[in-house]
Amino acid sequence: MSGEIPVGARLRQEHLAAEYSVSRTPVREALRKLQATGTVLLRPNQGAIVRGPTVRDIREAYEVRAELEALAAELAASWITGADLERMRTAEEAFGRAAERLSRRPPAELADAGGDWSQANDLFHEAVLAGAGNARLSEMVLELHRTFPRGLTWKALMEDARLLHENAGEHRAIREAIEARDGAQARGHMRRHVLHAGELIARWFERHGAAAAAARPAPGGRR
Repeated sequence: MSGEIPVGARLRQEHLAAEYSVSRTPVREALRKLQATGTVLLRPNQGAIVRGPTVRDIREAYEVRAELEALAAELAASWITGADLERMRTAEEAFGRAAERLSRRPPAELADAGGDWSQANDLFHEAVLAGAGNARLSEMVLELHRTFPRGLTWKALMEDARLLHENAGEHRAIREAIEARDGAQARGHMRRHVLHAGELIARWFERHGAAAAAARPAPGGRR
């Protein structure tokens, strides 16, 4: 996502093994795991090639995620327990505090400062999924989450403090609708929230992804 390893770069097992001072066996296993997530392609006689998502991949994934998480929010409005609702409130408050604190920091200091924000964001969405009470739905959403690096939303938001506050407001609207047991409102707010995040990520990738990938060399002998 950062472009440190360009899309299309070939990852050579012997170079990676030497770089990390390991044998080729764990390198092969790591590359298989990356292939399973769509991050690399393993081609016969060519080795591993960095794939990376396209902008279309991002938008399509977030369209699906928006529908699934919207359903989760609608179900949560009917079935959420007091404990999960309290988890959601706690996560929303932590999310708001993190957004407020981070919005006061200079942009140059934000690149590695999103840990608290990301943790609160994860807890909020996990509380909604738990409140829905549908294990299969939770599995499908979590699988989509694993498709993209965890810090990607933060990269898209950190460029504009206004976006941090907007994101916190979207969480608040979702929580209030669920707390009011209004399934239709909860569904609508969550769908718009996820689609908004997906579009921010797609636009960030359009601006930065290709340029960063073209500007930086790949590791493992391609410096």
